[in-house]
Amino acid sequence: MHLTLLVPELIWPEPQDQLTLTELPTPGFSWLHARAPLQRGPKQAYELALLRCFGLNEPSCGPLRLLGEAQPKPSEAARDGHWLCADPVHLRFHHERVILADAGAFELSDDEAAALVAALNAEFADIGQFHAATARRWYIKLNLAVDHLAAPISAVAGKRIPGEPIGQKQPLTRLLNEIQMFLHKHPVNQQRERAGHPAVNSVWFWGGGSLPSVQGQDFSAVWSSDPLALGLARAAHVASQPSPASLTQLLAQTQRGSRQLVTLDTLLGPVLYENPNDWRAAWQTLEKDWFAPLAATLGREVQSLHLIAPTIYGCLEWQSQGQGRWQFWKKGQTLAEIAGELAKAGQAS
Repeated sequence: MHLTLLVPELIWPEPQDQLTLTELPTPGFSWLHARAPLQRGPKQAYELALLRCFGLNEPSCGPLRLLGEAQPKPSEAARDGHWLCADPVHLRFHHERVILADAGAFELSDDEAAALVAALNAEFADIGQFHAATARRWYIKLNLAVDHLAAPISAVAGKRIPGEPIGQKQPLTRLLNEIQMFLHKHPVNQQRERAGHPAVNSVWFWGGGSLPSVQGQDFSAVWSSDPLALGLARAAHVASQPSPASLTQLLAQTQRGSRQLVTLDTLLGPVLYENPNDWRAAWQTLEKDWFAPLAATLGREVQSLHLIAPTIYGCLEWQSQGQGRWQFWKKGQTLAEIAGELAKAGQAS
């Protein structure tokens, strides 16, 4: 099997945080790192790294992600029209900056999401039609297509973004301002604030466009729980499955010589929401279920490995054809050592 693994935030973004990085046993990954040359590209959001796996540079993430949603009717609707992701967010001011929290950082019920989306559709029907695939993933189909350029949600969640107006000089700036004023007054948000919960006081428009043509001949199957990855597979007419629990499970369900793409995004949330304990726990699971087994099977059941890791240090890639397993003299590095070297190289460049 030829395996491509996409693992965002593989290296903790604070190289000086030794409490998080040290004493984290990673013998399987260290073995792989020692035997596969590391290539470091420019910083890239997880979503864009995923799309690059399918040869897309300027993607339309909105219709692609919608196409991968579990609900069949709205998914098929992605094939027509101009769609954007319109994810619910909470904005707050901090030191003259705006901090954005996406719905992964707070609880939002299906009923609350449905009420907010219904109200938005009643108020802004002349602009387009909102749709909530889940409580935390919303979309809008615009009546008139516009080019609204904005970073993917993973690149802004938990981050400072420019002050008002959000999306300055973008076509939907005025609409965003109107949406923020409308949501501020909505009974759902008033009730949330009384209960001490963050208000859904804006949406994040990104990934707009119509469904693109996608080539997927390089992969026999895509394994992911991310609707964007599943939408890409569907658009490329490639088989897709939920993310396997381990390399052992993947090997049991694939044929020799096949080309598999697997996304493992369990490290992404803990980095976005600054939770080092959850990041360490997720890393230990990845080491046990993926990296240690890869060290034992690379060059055998796994004929080649392409590991892609979008991080704050850049988009990191390791590639190995398996023959490196015979390089017994090579010694692996700890995550703390790798992070330190990447940080120093970034300062020098």
